[in-house]
Amino acid sequence: MNNIFLLLNFFEYSHFKILTNNLQPYHIIPPVIKSGTVYSFTTDNDVHYEVRFGRKQNNILNATIVFGVTNEEYDGEEYSVTNKGEVYKVMATIVEVVRQYKKEHPNINLFEYTGEQSEIEKSKNRNVRLALYSRYIKRVFDNKWVVSSEGNKVIIKKTK
Repeated sequence: MNNIFLLLNFFEYSHFKILTNNLQPYHIIPPVIKSGTVYSFTTDNDVHYEVRFGRKQNNILNATIVFGVTNEEYDGEEYSVTNKGEVYKVMATIVEVVRQYKKEHPNINLFEYTGEQSEIEKSKNRNVRLALYSRYIKRVFDNKWVVSSEGNKVIIKKTK
């Protein structure tokens, strides 16, 4: 019985890895100026996303990453769950946006992001969004970066 579970688990992980590694990101609209901080893209289901980078006040070489939906139908709630079946391609696009920003801003030495929990996740003490984001963020940062978490916040810090 354990062998079947392990095989199914391996298949699920392998399928996830193959599926997500082969996805092409959506068309990314970069900032008008290269030093800009707001990127956007639209999915096949016409869901509009923004990815924003903000510099920390206490250290301009530290940046926060915030992304979310901007469609009016979601009442301006950027942490909306769209359930349009596009999560893998959306995440692949966000990974590409972070890569582009990192390339344009090579002196940034710390990134952070949060994964907001739904009410159901809070009641189960799980953070599905943070787990999803953490799977993808590894594609942006190599072994010169250390990833740590504090509650629902993830910090990615460049090592010397």
